[in-house]
Amino acid sequence: MSAVDDPWLDPAQAQARLARTWGSLPGWWGALATVDHKRIGRRYLVTAFTFFALGGMLALGMRMQLAQAGSTLVGPDLYRQLFTVHSTTMMFLFAVPVMQGIAIYTVPLMAGTRTLAFPRLSAFSYWVYLLGGAMLWLAFLVDAGPDTGWFSYTPLAESQFSPGKRVDIWAQMVTFTEVSALAVAVSLVTTIVKQRAPGMTLARMPLHLWATLITSLMVVFAMPAVMLATALLIMDRLVGTQFFAPSGGGDSLLWQHMFWFFGHPEVYIIFLPALGMVSTVVETFTRRRIFGYPVMVLALAMTALFAFGLWVHHMYATGLPRLGNTFFMGASMIIAIPSGVQIFCWLATLWQGRPRFATPLMYMLGFIVVFVLGGLTGVMLASVPLDLQLHDSFFVVAHFHYVLIGGAVFPLIGALYYWWPKLTGRMPGERAGQWSFWLLFIGFNVTFFPQHLLGLAGMPRRVYTYAQGLGWDGLNLLSTAGSIVIGMSVLVTAWNLLRSLRRGEHAPPNPWDAGTLEWATASPPPTWNFAHQPVATDAHPLWRERESLPCMSGLALDKRELLLTSGVEARPDVRETSPGPSIWPLATALAVAALFVGSIYTPWAVVIGALPVTVTLIGWFWPKSLREDE
Repeated sequence: MSAVDDPWLDPAQAQARLARTWGSLPGWWGALATVDHKRIGRRYLVTAFTFFALGGMLALGMRMQLAQAGSTLVGPDLYRQLFTVHSTTMMFLFAVPVMQGIAIYTVPLMAGTRTLAFPRLSAFSYWVYLLGGAMLWLAFLVDAGPDTGWFSYTPLAESQFSPGKRVDIWAQMVTFTEVSALAVAVSLVTTIVKQRAPGMTLARMPLHLWATLITSLMVVFAMPAVMLATALLIMDRLVGTQFFAPSGGGDSLLWQHMFWFFGHPEVYIIFLPALGMVSTVVETFTRRRIFGYPVMVLALAMTALFAFGLWVHHMYATGLPRLGNTFFMGASMIIAIPSGVQIFCWLATLWQGRPRFATPLMYMLGFIVVFVLGGLTGVMLASVPLDLQLHDSFFVVAHFHYVLIGGAVFPLIGALYYWWPKLTGRMPGERAGQWSFWLLFIGFNVTFFPQHLLGLAGMPRRVYTYAQGLGWDGLNLLSTAGSIVIGMSVLVTAWNLLRSLRRGEHAPPNPWDAGTLEWATASPPPTWNFAHQPVATDAHPLWRERESLPCMSGLALDKRELLLTSGVEARPDVRETSPGPSIWPLATALAVAALFVGSIYTPWAVVIGALPVTVTLIGWFWPKSLREDE
């Protein structure tokens, strides 16, 4: 009989034994070896927002350069590095990792389990992500930053047009981040499918879990395409293959097909987790289950499915057959339907409830407004004739930011305010939160709406300057002023959240009176999440079980034991032991990083670097004795 089953066991003694079992090792060694999903999730968030701030500073530098005609603040070479490193940082080092960071922290809590599946794999993923991002920014600081855009089109990215190592650094940074994203996706899928609390059937799963599950499956199918593409590009540059070189029988459009087969699902890999966050916040602040729950789940799945059939709408100007363009035009318009269905379901939920317009909900309402505008321009650009006129103009830049900032950053900051009490145990300031929202909402529209007009007036994107007399000066100056307001909003948000760490009101376990399981434990949660295995009797168990949440006993106190459940009905299946802290994920990440960085300079690094990778993997998977596991 395990200690949990002992009716005479003192609760304080049980807590102490759980702390010994689930705690991290002391000191710096413990920090490096931890596999606690909450610590890893917080690290993802801090690192991703650091990259967000760095990328934002590059964006502000570009706007300063374009504020007036003929500016000499930034030269052409530095400007190319600015827009490449900015976009690469935002897409690969911020948008996807920050969504996965939130999922790493919240999914086990919301699913009612003690930790992620494969916790060492998630620890490995963070170190790989950190090392890849550091490589990109160190290269930029020594004037070796990539300068071919975040899409790095061939043949311009081939050696004859881009000598040096800038493109190689970009390509390997992509490989770093995709390895990290794939590792996290595998952990999240397994956790959601096999570690949900008993009773949490598929029909009772929170929409945040559905969005995370579908997004993680998209990562598994989309990321290998760009990893293969960057591997072929590096082989062209280092080994002399001719995959993308027309002079050697290759096809430069092959790169675009492979990249955008990943690149457009990438937008929805960023966007779908945000939809789950919106649903979570709307439910909490209206005290209503989301209107049309089955339709919402189906809309998430259909969006993911359609996302893999749209990539050619980035390539209308490449001379592809008109019949093919027509097919992708139709698919690009159809994908707006599931997104529209979700918006109407949120509006219906708000209409049925009595919404509390706290800061998290305000950000979600701002998302709806901004994303609808971005969706309208998206349908416009799906039309082949119009896209041919607006291709590579600032209209596309405006649309892209309306979709991604509106579709990801607004919900993300709202979710950060929402889960901040759970992350830190402190409440953020409400007044400062409202100020941050309105500054962002106004600054964003002042920045990017004029760019639609600039695109219609013929201003191309990716140019570092423009001549006087073209009528672009005033709109560019207005756009630059708006970017400064966005920066002010970010500073207010950072000040508010950081200030709350010391002066914020202490948060109770469930400060928002939410209904999902992450609020059934302390804020912030202990390392073991739940002393007893919770049972989900409803889609919102905390709303139904007001007195006490049903729990199951039987999990051991003296080893890291989890309950696995069936995939559909979440019936108890088996007990599984979870791995403890280990330094091997960090060692493996360092070995993999050495291989990737070395391969930038010589292909022999792949052969030589395979040895330390093999050694660290052997250490990672070396069989442990039963006594050590316990």
